[in-house]
Amino acid sequence: MLFQRTTRIRPWRRLAAALSAAALGVGLLAGCGSESDDSADRAGGDSPAAGGAFPVTVEHAFGTTKVTEAPERVVTVGYTDDQTVLAFGIKPVGMVDQYPNPAGQSPDINTQWPWVKDEWGDTRPEVVMKNGDDGPNYEKIAALRPDLIVAVYSEIDQAGYDKLSKIAPTVARTKAEKEPFSAPWQDNALHIAKALGKAEEGEKKVADIQAKLDTARKEHPEFANQTAVVLSWYEKSVAPFTSTDVRGRLVTGLGFKYQTEIDKVAGGDFYTTLSPERVDLVDVDRVFVINDQADQDALKKFELFTNLNAVKNGKVSYLLDSEGPAVGAAISQGTLLSMPYAIDELVEAAGQG
Repeated sequence: MLFQRTTRIRPWRRLAAALSAAALGVGLLAGCGSESDDSADRAGGDSPAAGGAFPVTVEHAFGTTKVTEAPERVVTVGYTDDQTVLAFGIKPVGMVDQYPNPAGQSPDINTQWPWVKDEWGDTRPEVVMKNGDDGPNYEKIAALRPDLIVAVYSEIDQAGYDKLSKIAPTVARTKAEKEPFSAPWQDNALHIAKALGKAEEGEKKVADIQAKLDTARKEHPEFANQTAVVLSWYEKSVAPFTSTDVRGRLVTGLGFKYQTEIDKVAGGDFYTTLSPERVDLVDVDRVFVINDQADQDALKKFELFTNLNAVKNGKVSYLLDSEGPAVGAAISQGTLLSMPYAIDELVEAAGQG
């Protein structure tokens, strides 16, 4: 589960891993590297952007970047940026390892989710950062000879951006994003789409997902009368996500009200761990738990949780994170590829009990 961001393991956000369309910004161009490097070829350098409108200039958190032509070798250093790039038919040559791959398992679990497996096909991107690392592997990124680096759903700071931009034109998170990981998923999708010269296609994809959310909301008006929260069991504590995290935004996108008191306790982070005396914050109408089985079992033994009204009333949906259908991962990633799957699964879960 993605609670790790750069220094610690966190619930999948991510604890692993948003809604409006805002300022779009992204990367400038660099020369495309040759195709002679074997590792780069294995990483998917054969998937250029199919057309697109260029040049494009985009503002982002650390300045302005210009992309003069369709990038052919894209490296993503945001936790879910690979999926957004992939949604436009471009296979990144390098990506972040969001979920640790089970020992001995191949290929990487991050290329095998139900919503990305077909898009990746046989392509195996290089891992340029693992969840929990202090930052990306700049040498590995340089060796991949990217002509565009996407660092949108990322904690990259000014210093990190400066290092990346010396390797290739780099797109950082949106200018409007105050805290890392707080931007609406729509903003991130449109931001990356613009960098790829596919702004119109991005708008269409976002509109299609929004229409799916709108339909679910209309079909389930009862959601509007319920306050909900998404949480995980993390470090032996109940760990709810904030309303600005992609998980909270998905729930409110379906019509639920959110327990916004969690935002105040989180103090700008995308989640918080609750002390025993504050577990009351998740005593709401509907609870969604994202954890794999062992952590779900541990949570069910936590008396303060089992005493919640939602638990007693059977209003808790337990969603496996990376195991089984990986519904939790789909919700936590909140990308153009995972959202349709996540919406269907979350609506079904909410309708039970």
